[in-house]
Amino acid sequence: MQSIRNIAIIAHVDHGKTTLVDKIIHASKLFRDNQEFGELILDNNDLERERGITIVSKNVSVRYKGVKINIIDTPGHSDFGGEVERVLKLADGVCLLVDAFEGPMPQTRFVLSKAIQLGLKPIVIINKVDKENCRPDEVHEQVFDLMFNLEATEDQLDFPTLYGSSKQGWMSTDWKRKTEDITELLDVIINTIPPAPENEGIPQMQITSLDYSSFVGRIAIGRVHRGTFKEGMQVALMKADGSVKRMKIKELQVFEGLGRVKVSEVSAGEICAMMGIEDFEIGDTVTDYENPEALPRISIDEPTMNMLFTINNSPFFGKEGKFVTSRHLRDRLFKETEKNLALKVVTTDSEDKFLVFGRGILHLSVLIETMRREGYELQVGQPQVIFKEGENGERLEPVETLVVDVPDESAGKVIELATQGKGELLIMEPKGDLQHLEFNIPSRGLIGMRSKVLTATFGEAIMAHRFKAYEPYKGPIPGRINGSLISMNSGVVTPYAVDKLQDRGVFFIDPTEEVYAGMVVGEHNRQNDIEVNLQNAKQLTNMRASGTDTNVKIAPKIQFSLEESMEYIQKDEYLEVTPKSIRMRKIYLDPSMRKRMEQKAD
Repeated sequence: MQSIRNIAIIAHVDHGKTTLVDKIIHASKLFRDNQEFGELILDNNDLERERGITIVSKNVSVRYKGVKINIIDTPGHSDFGGEVERVLKLADGVCLLVDAFEGPMPQTRFVLSKAIQLGLKPIVIINKVDKENCRPDEVHEQVFDLMFNLEATEDQLDFPTLYGSSKQGWMSTDWKRKTEDITELLDVIINTIPPAPENEGIPQMQITSLDYSSFVGRIAIGRVHRGTFKEGMQVALMKADGSVKRMKIKELQVFEGLGRVKVSEVSAGEICAMMGIEDFEIGDTVTDYENPEALPRISIDEPTMNMLFTINNSPFFGKEGKFVTSRHLRDRLFKETEKNLALKVVTTDSEDKFLVFGRGILHLSVLIETMRREGYELQVGQPQVIFKEGENGERLEPVETLVVDVPDESAGKVIELATQGKGELLIMEPKGDLQHLEFNIPSRGLIGMRSKVLTATFGEAIMAHRFKAYEPYKGPIPGRINGSLISMNSGVVTPYAVDKLQDRGVFFIDPTEEVYAGMVVGEHNRQNDIEVNLQNAKQLTNMRASGTDTNVKIAPKIQFSLEESMEYIQKDEYLEVTPKSIRMRKIYLDPSMRKRMEQKAD
C-alpha cells in the first residue's frame, strides 16, 4: 500500500494559500523545466483571478520522498464557508496559514474552529515574514491562544510552526534563517500529519464534491472512508431521505498532479472520482449493495441572508442576454444548489420569482456575477436578513463579529459608522501603526458598511467579519437617507439636461446613455425621490448671442460595483443585471402605481 497524507490549507482571505500551493507544485516538479505556467495555478476561473480570492475548493496531489500528498486549497472567505465545511471531511490534517503582520483574523478563527472540531492535526505556517514591521513571535503566541480558546486537544496544541514567504518560495523552522526552498515544510507534513487510515470492512465513501464532464455527466468526488472500491462493482447510493439506489461504478480516477488518472481500484484513505453514479447529492454515501451503511451527513451552517431573484421585465429586456425566461432562471438556480451547499432556493407563489438564501452579500453576488457572464438576464431585490423566533417568542437576528484595522486618525469615524449600525465596540488596541477595532454588529448593520468605511478612511481600512450567533433583535437601523433621482421618460440622455440638473444630486449615468421611465439615474441630495427629465435639449435660435454659450461641465458618473449596487438599492427598487450592464430601477415603473403602493404601506 502506498502512504498517503491528506491535508487542507486554510487561512484568512489574501494570506497566501494559493501562492503556497503554487510553490509546492513547483517544488515537486510537476511541470517540465521548459513548460510555461502562470501564477495562482489553482485559481482557474475568471472571477477568482479578477478578485484574487478562491471561491471553489480544489484538489491537487504531489509526490515527495515516496509519499503521496493530496492538497486541498480552500476559500478563506466565510461567505464560502459551505465549501470549507465539506472539504475538511477529506483531510487528516490542516496547514493553517497566518500573515506575520496581521495575525489570526476572523475568518482564520472560523475555518480553524471547524478543523479543530473534526479533530484534525494542525501545522501552523507564519507567512510573509519578509514584510516590514512583521511580528512572527507575537503572531505565534496569538495562534496558540486562539487554539486554546477553541478548546483544542493537547495533541492539537502541540503543533509544529514554520516561518517563511510563499511568494519568495522558502520555509524554515526559524524565521531568521532563510532557506532555499520549501522542502522543510514538506518534511514536516510527512512527519506530523498521520497517514490516511486504512480502514478494512464494508466499503464506504461520502460524496463531498462533484465535477461535470460532457462525456460522462456528473462525477462524484469523495474520500474512501473504509474498504476498497473496484471498477465495475455494484454499489448502493444512500440518499438523505433514507432511500437506497443500485448503481454500477463505470470508472475510478485518483488525483495525480493537476489532473486525474484512471485506476482499477481505490482503497481507504484515498480521494477519488467515481463515474457511473447518477442522481446523487453532496453528502450521500456510496457503499456495499448487500449491507448498505450510511456515513453521517455533512452539517452546514444555516444561511443568514436572502434575496428575491426574478426575470428581467424592464423595457430593455432581452437586448443583451441569451437566457431571459423564468424556465432558464429556475433551471440555473436549482443546478447551482447541487454543488453550492450553503445556498438554498425556495419557489414563491409566483412562477417567475425565487427566494435565494445564502451566507452573505459576497456569496450571493458571486452567483449573480457567474450567471451574468453565462448570458443570463435577471433582476434581484434588496438583500434581506433572515430572522428567527427564540424559545420565548422573541425575535432573533444574526449578529457578526466585525474586525477593522485603520490608521489612528480614522478610528473615530469607523466607530461612529459601526455604532449607527447598532454595533458595540468590544476591543480597541494598537497593532503596529494601526488601530485594531472589534465590534459585535447585526448583519443588517453590515449591509452597505464596506463602502461607507472605505470612503471615511480614504480606502485605508482593512475590514473582515464572520457570523457569530443569533441574538435578540437590536432595534431599527436607519437606512439610506437620500432619495433617488428617477427618469421621467425613455430615450437618450442629453448633456444639456444633465448639466441643468447637477444641483439636484449626483448621477449614475453618462450623457448619451439610453434610459427608460422609472429607472433610478442618480441620488437626490434630499430625502425624497423626484422624477427628472433627462431628454431636454437646448432651444436653438438663429440669433447669435454673445456670452450665453457656456461650456457644459458635467461631473463623472458614480460607478458602482455589483456588491455596492446590491447594498445600495431600497425596498421598492430592483437591480437589473444583464451580461453588459447593471441598472437600478423602481419595482413599479409607473409613478401613479408607486404612489398607490406608498399609500398602502403607510
